[in-house]
Amino acid sequence: MTAFQAALDALATLSVAGVAHHYGVDAVPERLTRAQLPALLVLPGELHDRRLFKERGSAFEAITFGGTGLATLTVTDLLLVAPRAAGLGMRSHLPGLIGLIDAYLAALRADVTLGGTLAQPAQVAVEPGIFTHGGRAYHGCALRHTWTLAIAPVVPEG
Repeated sequence: MTAFQAALDALATLSVAGVAHHYGVDAVPERLTRAQLPALLVLPGELHDRRLFKERGSAFEAITFGGTGLATLTVTDLLLVAPRAAGLGMRSHLPGLIGLIDAYLAALRADVTLGGTLAQPAQVAVEPGIFTHGGRAYHGCALRHTWTLAIAPVVPEG
């Protein structure tokens, strides 16, 4: 298993109080039902429908020509709490969303390197808002991780 896959798997198994389901990259459902909410979806990179944050990771540029052996990668954990049509708008979902954000940050604080898969503690930026998944808009929050991974050198055969 690669370092990136191991870190993605560790994020998907992060236990967050109050979250019904946490889907890894290989298990993200095409569409969500109300019974699956609140849900966390692990998505490598940024969201396709909009760029949430101005800064970007340096990806593999640091290791391309024998650099430090570290790579900076971006992963988004998308927290969806309710369909946009539910309730009285974002204000009606903010108290629950804030509680889930606190629970998420507490769970991550308890394991900042995701079981040792990260070379440095995860850094997370938080953006509440309206997010689209499977053609449906949801109230929720994007939790954008910036990870530093140690990349093992390739050993030539022979």
